[in-house]
Amino acid sequence: MDWLLNVLDPTWWLTVLGAFATVGVLAIVFAETGLLLGFFLPGDSLLVAAGIFSSASVAYGMGIEPLSFPVLVLGTPLCAIAGAQLGHFLGARFGRRMFDKPESRLFRREHVDRAEEFFEKFGPAKAVVLARFVPIVRTFMNPVAGVLEMTTRRFFVWNVVGGVVWTESLLVLGHHLGNRVDPRRIDGYILPGVLLIVLVSLIPIFAEVVKRRRRASRAVLVPTGEHHRLPAGPEGP
Repeated sequence: MDWLLNVLDPTWWLTVLGAFATVGVLAIVFAETGLLLGFFLPGDSLLVAAGIFSSASVAYGMGIEPLSFPVLVLGTPLCAIAGAQLGHFLGARFGRRMFDKPESRLFRREHVDRAEEFFEKFGPAKAVVLARFVPIVRTFMNPVAGVLEMTTRRFFVWNVVGGVVWTESLLVLGHHLGNRVDPRRIDGYILPGVLLIVLVSLIPIFAEVVKRRRRASRAVLVPTGEHHRLPAGPEGP
């Protein structure tokens, strides 16, 4: 379990990558969004941590080179968009065959089912954007969108929107924290920062669910059809 905990820890990645941390972040963002096996890689937490360690005082305090914030701001959305486009292409090219693999510790059919339910519940455009903020779903959403025949052009438009909002919001949050907190206490801010952005990102999802339930309730309560009409009164003389 130690290796799994290390893989999920963004600080571990940034420390191991050392001087290549900036390039490593770009590669991980691409892999997590474009390769099915990348779903276990840190996404949200890595972006927040990368923003934090772009602060020189924090990075040197942790014994690593500061990450280049301008490179991250430009590179992470491009990698997120490119990775998702690759996932969509693979889904459109190979269809459900790419999901026909035996269950293992890494691959679970439930991940695919969850992404498909997400797609059907929110519709193609909203699903592609909102999935960016939901771990695991954001990895499987892209090939699922291809399998379900979302056109390449439409997917690209919403992929760009989701990729830019996701990466830039988390990077800016991390960078803001890194420049304003005591470097010696930075570990205590990484997890709360990630949880905060995840909770904020879930607000549109909860709002959409509530809206759909209210709409469904009104459809049940509002009478429709001839059999719901009041009976006519007696005819006059």
